[in-house]
Amino acid sequence: MIDLTVSNESWPLAEVFTISRGSKTAAEVVVVELRDGSHTGRGECVPYARYGETVEGVMAALKEMRSQLSGDVTRQQIQSLLKPGAARNALDCAFWDLDAKRTGKPVWELAGLPKPGPLVTAFTLSLDTPEKMAAAASRNASRPLMKLKLTGEGDLERVAAVREAAPNTDLIVDANEGWSVEMVEPFSTDLAKHGVKMIEQPLPASDDRMLADVSHPVPLCADESAHTSAELDALIGRYDVINIKLDKTGGLTEALALRKAAEAAGLQIMIGCMVGTSLAMAPAVLVGQGAAFVDLDGPLLLAKDRDDGLEFSGSTLQPPKPALWG
Repeated sequence: MIDLTVSNESWPLAEVFTISRGSKTAAEVVVVELRDGSHTGRGECVPYARYGETVEGVMAALKEMRSQLSGDVTRQQIQSLLKPGAARNALDCAFWDLDAKRTGKPVWELAGLPKPGPLVTAFTLSLDTPEKMAAAASRNASRPLMKLKLTGEGDLERVAAVREAAPNTDLIVDANEGWSVEMVEPFSTDLAKHGVKMIEQPLPASDDRMLADVSHPVPLCADESAHTSAELDALIGRYDVINIKLDKTGGLTEALALRKAAEAAGLQIMIGCMVGTSLAMAPAVLVGQGAAFVDLDGPLLLAKDRDDGLEFSGSTLQPPKPALWG
């Protein structure tokens, strides 16, 4: 029998974080703990309103699993017992962590993966005026990669201002579904002149079929359009990159399957995150090995991370230690 504990934690951000859909001042996360009497496994998720999720709804869905866990339910079985999303992510990752604690073997070994190494993450600049985004870029100009949150009107001015403030930093941009199809080709052409390496989710997910016929010198990345391997076929020909987030896939199990399928389809890999603590980032570190783009900067945006959090040196993060996860 496995005992399940579900809790909500609020982690204040260092600064207000703004994207095209709104602003937040704290990361509201749900933490799962699985105990078998001798060992404890943990997982963290971030419920996301864009996908119809709330903290209360995710916690309720997880608590409904208590009766299942009183039997012999396995990590493999929960893939069909819970739909992809935040709730399954926390439970799936907690199962992986519990298995690692039980066996004394790291998750990467249990999953048949190479031993993970350090990753260089993007550092995200919140959506703001060109002047304020340039000031933020100047403060972080030593970072090798920055991700700019965009929204549509004024985006070219934002990127130009950031590029001037951080001339040696690689840039990627994220429109969070904020552009129209008419913007994609001219914006992509202009952004290419500023050395932008990738454009994330320019159109609403409902409209991205139109991308198949749009010229774009900068590679396009699917985020809100990409959840699990079930949607992958529809993205081919529209996007060049796929952003894998464990809160979308419903955990590490499906994230690894999605990465394998996406690579086989010729898509580049980005590993991303919601704004959460190092406990949410830790499983994603395994998926991010060798990825074209890594965006696991959630802990860098917090006022304070967990005591046993990931170790960062600038934008370089080290794989998690067992005290945190895995």
